[in-house]
Amino acid sequence: MSIEADRVLDSLNVSRETSDRLRTLADLLLKWNPRINLVSKSTLDSLWTRHIFDSAQIFDLVPHPVGHWVDIGSGGGFPGLVVAIFAAEKDPTQKTTLIESDQRKCAFLRTVLRETGVPGTVLSKRIEQADPQGADVLSARALADLSQLCEFSVRHMQKSGTALFPKGVTWQKELRDAGESWSFSPEVITSKSKQEAVVLKLGDIRRV
Repeated sequence: MSIEADRVLDSLNVSRETSDRLRTLADLLLKWNPRINLVSKSTLDSLWTRHIFDSAQIFDLVPHPVGHWVDIGSGGGFPGLVVAIFAAEKDPTQKTTLIESDQRKCAFLRTVLRETGVPGTVLSKRIEQADPQGADVLSARALADLSQLCEFSVRHMQKSGTALFPKGVTWQKELRDAGESWSFSPEVITSKSKQEAVVLKLGDIRRV
């Protein structure tokens, strides 16, 4: 295992079982990525920091237990698979659903859930066509701009739910632009994994 993986796992302070599951996720992603491009090839050398730690940091940004956590546009499983792996240890009653339209990526997501023995449901549908999920927490990473994410949120999240959206350096502009069409209660949380990045925590999302 790499020095980076050791360092990230030490910082996460999780059980041996969760560490093993995260290693399984990483190994499977490295095996599958040349065939279906789950994440950018240029980020593979920093997989543990760039994708796994970056995803793990959002798990504790909401109070637990969480009834239903829905990750949309799950792609290579970030943050959805990492959330499911953490929930298996820390919030075992949580229902986790991953929505992804690409059938090959869905096959990867299901393989990781099976190989790690972690509960989770993969919906092979477009986000706007999937049945409303009634999520208590909704997450999405590197999927769309904030206005579009608000649209997805009102479809799939309970009115009392919380949305968690990791964002890069353009987050302030996205907040301003989304505010022209949407009303929400925002909390801006500084990212622990990437300089100038944040996690936007939104509640009470409504169309203006």
